[in-house]
Amino acid sequence: MALVEVTSAWESEGASGAVLVEGDEVTGYLLGAPKSAVWGPNVWVEAAGFAVREPERVRDLYAVAAAKWVDEGRTAHYAVVPDDGGLIDAWFRLGFGSQHAHAIRAVPDQAVPERAVPHNPELTVRRASRGDVSVLAELDLVLPRHQGLAPVFSAGVLPTYEEALRDWEESIDDPEYATFVAEYNGRVIGSAVGCSLEKSSAHSGLARPDNAGFLGFAAVFPEARGLGAGRALGEAVLQWCAEAAYNSVVTDWRVTNLLSSRTWPRLGFEQTFHRLHRLIGY
Repeated sequence: MALVEVTSAWESEGASGAVLVEGDEVTGYLLGAPKSAVWGPNVWVEAAGFAVREPERVRDLYAVAAAKWVDEGRTAHYAVVPDDGGLIDAWFRLGFGSQHAHAIRAVPDQAVPERAVPHNPELTVRRASRGDVSVLAELDLVLPRHQGLAPVFSAGVLPTYEEALRDWEESIDDPEYATFVAEYNGRVIGSAVGCSLEKSSAHSGLARPDNAGFLGFAAVFPEARGLGAGRALGEAVLQWCAEAAYNSVVTDWRVTNLLSSRTWPRLGFEQTFHRLHRLIGY
């Protein structure tokens, strides 16, 4: 698998990088390639895009590789780094900061029936139906709006309600996705989606465990936060993943999103990879 992933990184369009040679032996490498312009004038070092025997050597490799990238005008640099203290420290000392977290946990080993949330009996979680499409479209706008605010300040494109509505009308009956809604006093206040991790383009290659489910999306209306809906929705997706016979569940979040960066670790998710980011020239 490593050979396949490293080959793929090298063969990506626009890829370049550096290798470290000590004596007659290659003891490290770093490869980066650009992605969509939505990430700015970018270059990405994916999970299989670097390996070193000594973490400190990442700094030498980056010094060589990044010179070419900046000469080409690629000044937004991203790196997907495993949760290893030495490696994280080396990247931090190159001016990188943490932007996004990838995390994993085992599926629950006990069934949790569909029912009211114990500490809030007026809050329930159920599978979504076609009758929920309009409110699901509203909830689709909640997360990108939230992430456009402090302290996330994401520059992501906000879809229109009409676009979200069309998407849900087409996808609500797709059996490969499990959509849940949280109700409080009979009103839908939140939603979450589970699916196979293979549906996620953000988790690929060495960062994609076998036979894993994906907690892909969860949102709660701002005025309804604090009722436990986010946690209850996450638990519903975990239970669905267990019933679908996945071995584990993966999710991800912006580390500057205060809500998700606290909720998902409390549900047992442990970080596996860090997406680090650096802007050159500021």
